[in-house]
Amino acid sequence: MDDKFAAKFVSHKISRTRWRPVSASSLQQPDVFATGSWDNEENKVCVWATSDFGAISLEEEYQGDPKQLCDIRHIGDVMDMQFLDQERIVTASSTGTVTIFRHHENNQTLSVNQKWEQAHYHVGSNMRAPCTGIVCSSPEIVSVGEDGRINCFRAESRDVVRTIDDADSSTMHGVTFLRTTEILTVNSVGQLKLWDLRKQGNDPTQIFSVTGERVPLHCVDRHPNQQHVVATGGQDGMLCIWDVRHGKMPMSLLNAHKAEMWEVHFHPSNPDHLFTCSEDGSLWHWDASADTEKPTFIIGGRSTFNISRSSIAHTNANQSLACVWLSTDPTKGHLEITNLLPSSTLSVNSLDVLGQNLVCGTDAEAIYVTRRLFS
Repeated sequence: MDDKFAAKFVSHKISRTRWRPVSASSLQQPDVFATGSWDNEENKVCVWATSDFGAISLEEEYQGDPKQLCDIRHIGDVMDMQFLDQERIVTASSTGTVTIFRHHENNQTLSVNQKWEQAHYHVGSNMRAPCTGIVCSSPEIVSVGEDGRINCFRAESRDVVRTIDDADSSTMHGVTFLRTTEILTVNSVGQLKLWDLRKQGNDPTQIFSVTGERVPLHCVDRHPNQQHVVATGGQDGMLCIWDVRHGKMPMSLLNAHKAEMWEVHFHPSNPDHLFTCSEDGSLWHWDASADTEKPTFIIGGRSTFNISRSSIAHTNANQSLACVWLSTDPTKGHLEITNLLPSSTLSVNSLDVLGQNLVCGTDAEAIYVTRRLFS
């Protein structure tokens, strides 16, 4: 394993890891993250510190293991998790419930702040349906689930603001905001859908799909600066890059992991860097920032070989190259891929990246943290 990473072994499988946001004006490194567990007798949400609060500046290096500050029981598996703000964490449960937890920093405890029971359920049988994904833009929260339903909440309101009941006939696995009034969802039949929340009715504005087999998509993220650029990953481990302004198919399909890709994240402030994690136990850093003639593919920083044209299942050479991820002719770009956890064997279920900091969680009951991502 990369010696930049500190490993913390915990007594539960980790399904989600998220950094607490830092204010834009602050030069502080993020030093607090949350984890959620799954597939345990009793699941929980935990808050961790990577340092004594405020002790580490940008120049200092982080040494040592993350320290648990507090935890709270979570009913059901944590299917997804997001920070709503500095104090509140929103979770999606396999029981169909969406919960807001509040982190009380004065005495290091967690409490339930708000709960929407059975936000997701199967109509007719009234059986609970797992809530599979959430996204937050305070005070707005959007959830999706196995029931094909989209819910819109506001943090201070006990009532669901809006429900799109028959949004999808298949399971939706992930959701992200495209703009403040638009969301993107991915589903189990390989579709990426765009929704305008200002419009009434149950129909998406646009539907995009990977051609050929209907391979389930598990995760989605939007480029932080160029909102039309979207990355998705799914059951076949393939990384798809989409331009939602053009066409109905991905701009490029890149052969990636050997098994399901569980999460994909553009670096929020350095989006030429992208990170993915997989069931195959790998955590990949995709670096498209280099500018050389020949594309290179690097695993674990050792072996290199050129990406063949067959790695790009769909290309459109006429596209603007304003964004490196839309540079679909592989002879024109340079892509380095590093596996950050070459020794891992069990699934890496979740990752989050902020500044120089990356955290990921695994089925091997381990959390890995680095605060020197680019050094």
